[in-house]
Amino acid sequence: MRFKSLSVVTVIFTVLLACHGTVIAAERITLSSKCPPSFEKLENGLCELRSLYEFYNSPAGFGGLKTPLPEHQGGYSAEQIDLGRYLFFDPLLSGDKTKACSSCHQPGKGFSDGLARSVGIDNEVLERSAPSLWNVGFLKSLFWDGRAKSLQEQAKGPLFEKKEMNNTIENLEFSLNKNKTYRALFNIAYPESRTISVNEVSHALAAFQSSLVSLNSRYDRYAHGDQEALTEQERIGHTVFRSFAARCSQCHTPPLFTNQQLAVTAAPEPEGKEFDVGAEKISGQASLRGAFKVPTLRNITLSAPFMHSGALADLESVISFYNNERGHAVADQELQLHWHLVNPRLNEDDEFALLAFLKTLEDETTLPRVPEVLPSGLLLKEAPMYTAQSIP
Repeated sequence: MRFKSLSVVTVIFTVLLACHGTVIAAERITLSSKCPPSFEKLENGLCELRSLYEFYNSPAGFGGLKTPLPEHQGGYSAEQIDLGRYLFFDPLLSGDKTKACSSCHQPGKGFSDGLARSVGIDNEVLERSAPSLWNVGFLKSLFWDGRAKSLQEQAKGPLFEKKEMNNTIENLEFSLNKNKTYRALFNIAYPESRTISVNEVSHALAAFQSSLVSLNSRYDRYAHGDQEALTEQERIGHTVFRSFAARCSQCHTPPLFTNQQLAVTAAPEPEGKEFDVGAEKISGQASLRGAFKVPTLRNITLSAPFMHSGALADLESVISFYNNERGHAVADQELQLHWHLVNPRLNEDDEFALLAFLKTLEDETTLPRVPEVLPSGLLLKEAPMYTAQSIP
């Protein structure tokens, strides 16, 4: 399907938001024709990422300061990105209209949810934690076990998983098509389409997620040549991070701070939870028993607790886990640990410096604005958790 973009959005809708049968607000809903921060609008109307990293040409996987980014999954119009933003926060997408994508991927929590294991429909506790969505537009595989190979494929997963959002294709399409506001918005973003389809929904969600780019941290300023962007302790932490002893950068490779690979680290499970075989279930390979995607460390300070099951409460625990247990906390499983997991023997000063460096990866300058009113008129149960963010 070929999508056209509109340079100017001229259709404006008024949505009455009802609460307990009483109208409490009236807002205009439009689709922005402006690309998000860090994106340039091309002549064809599509938004393309711009970053200083595109000027570097070090070998792939080098991990040095001036290393290029992998290819970004772009090619979306501003209107498609903005439509995806509304869909992302709208509980209309769930089977019982109580859960949105943002229920588990909250902007104020690093696009995670602050829970060890996320909670789906009917308060169902899920098997794994919600991974951050920052910079997912660069990833070649998604989910903790790497089973999805594109943002569109990933977007469909939670929508139709019974324990997560528990919707069906038929119900999702029916709900959106009977909503006059959404029909008009989709007509702007996808003018060649007559009815809303699940493929357009996943396309718009992928468009929005691709815009969640975090590349303006103090570390990035340091990488681009500002020697004063980091303190002395943070620079020492960067040295520890890249050292052959700690080997953090071997898996958390800059500038994304992930090598996008699956790794067996033997991370612990919460007490009482069965061992999660991870990517072995998808691949059938015994070597991937207990393997999970190496997560990005971008905005890592915002997305505690950590690991696939949220078993480690804070970054101090993560550093201690790799330093003292050599990444092995599972004694009753035959696992092929990643070969980088050696005993680094970091001292206390090294650990503090490493923690200080991880904090330099914070950057929320491109945090998207949370809709105050949704096209469906619904309210999220978790609404008090969200605060509308303004973009400078």
